[in-house]
Amino acid sequence: MKCIIGLGNIGRKYNNTRHNIGFMVIDAFCEKHGLELDKQKFNGLYTIATINGEKVLLIEPMTYMNASGEAVRPLLDYYQVPTEDILVLYDDLDMPPGRLRLRPKGSAGGHNGIRSLIHHLGSDVFKRIRIGIGRPPGRMKVPDFVLQKFSAEEMITMDLVIDRTIEACETFLSGERFENVMNQYNGDVN
Repeated sequence: MKCIIGLGNIGRKYNNTRHNIGFMVIDAFCEKHGLELDKQKFNGLYTIATINGEKVLLIEPMTYMNASGEAVRPLLDYYQVPTEDILVLYDDLDMPPGRLRLRPKGSAGGHNGIRSLIHHLGSDVFKRIRIGIGRPPGRMKVPDFVLQKFSAEEMITMDLVIDRTIEACETFLSGERFENVMNQYNGDVN
């Protein structure tokens, strides 16, 4: 079994915000495949499905971003999913909107959700897709920027990004070596 985790913050006021792009991808993935996150356990909303012949656990932590590991670790333990079989989807301030960067491991890079996962999993060796959201304009503070909703114009690009990220997830689930998935999907969507 593999696992795809989308990071975000719970609550309607955070819907469609930059920090919730991981949730947005999971939601769109579920919609595309006729799935619903209909189970809840250990502060995680999730479902289990078979996609491309691979059983997959799809998770949205129901903690806030900074405590994502508290929900993910017990679910991975319960379903006996090793860290090398997980793929985490999250926002990245240091990349422009429209860019994806896939990596097999790495540091938190200042992202508190990833920091929480690394802490609770005891490892930074898990696959990830970083989704560019860009930097705040002018003197806007980072928290204000990441918790702001995407504009209609930005959503044109982000819809393409979401579709491309879903394709990368599907390729990951097809059994393709992750290095090949990285080579295929790293870069700009435009």
